[in-house]
Amino acid sequence: MATSDSKRVLSIQSHVVHGYVGNKVATYPLQLLGFDVDPLNSVQFSNHTGYKCFKGPVSTEEELATIFNGLQENELLGQYSHLLTGYIGNPFFLRQVGNILKEIRKANPNLIYVCDPVMGDNGSLYVPKELLPVYRDEIIPLADIITPNQFEVELLTGKEVRSEAAVWEAMDWFHERNIKTVVISSSDLGQPGVLRAFLSQLDGPRLAMDIPKQGDKDLFFTGTGDLFASLFLAHSHASGDVTEAFEKTIATLQAVIKRTVELLPASDGGPVKAWERELRLVQSKKEIEEPKVLLKAQRIN
Repeated sequence: MATSDSKRVLSIQSHVVHGYVGNKVATYPLQLLGFDVDPLNSVQFSNHTGYKCFKGPVSTEEELATIFNGLQENELLGQYSHLLTGYIGNPFFLRQVGNILKEIRKANPNLIYVCDPVMGDNGSLYVPKELLPVYRDEIIPLADIITPNQFEVELLTGKEVRSEAAVWEAMDWFHERNIKTVVISSSDLGQPGVLRAFLSQLDGPRLAMDIPKQGDKDLFFTGTGDLFASLFLAHSHASGDVTEAFEKTIATLQAVIKRTVELLPASDGGPVKAWERELRLVQSKKEIEEPKVLLKAQRIN
């Protein structure tokens, strides 16, 4: 049985051989912050899907169940303090995750489930549309913490989020489903050149934070949402203070992006290649272990 100081995460998300997304970007920071991590891979790809091609198998719900049964039969479920889920590309696999969560909670009723409902960004889905009702109706109501982006909030709530008032209405939609903490890791509701992040806790603070964009306006990085979810899991567990967790998570995320931008090769005038934009995670070890909070959260309520 997990004790009050247990720090072990079952992390169910994608794996890539090259680069940093999914379990590859989540495991290292969690370990640096004192967590044991058991990665269970939803896919195993050569690289993330932003390259010109990617190769590798997608795990089935039967394979997931088989692996989980091994953990269960060895009486390991009670060791988990947290379940973290990210990219899943198969609705039947996702439904099986719901069954897994219920079994782990039997072994540890205090388990914290952090759900990053990875479905798309910037108005585009990159998972089958069949995942949406499974997330909305079966998985989301089981979560303690969720970390969607702005587009994913719109998908789940069925409402446009184009104003700050709409953000808080969307937060209430999740709270009505008993989700304690909702974090929108980024939105385009800030001033030009600024992202705006939001956090709402049921019967707790509502927070917003302005985050200056880094690098060229057309530059984007893959895996930042996965990194955000893992960092927030760690910091919210460590302090129990969501404001501190929010600020430290964004501090590290910004530091990793800054390091990545600094280490980009000199431009030859062409577009930045996918491999050049991979997050410089290992090079940011100190910033992960000791985040320096430069941006403060604004208390809304």
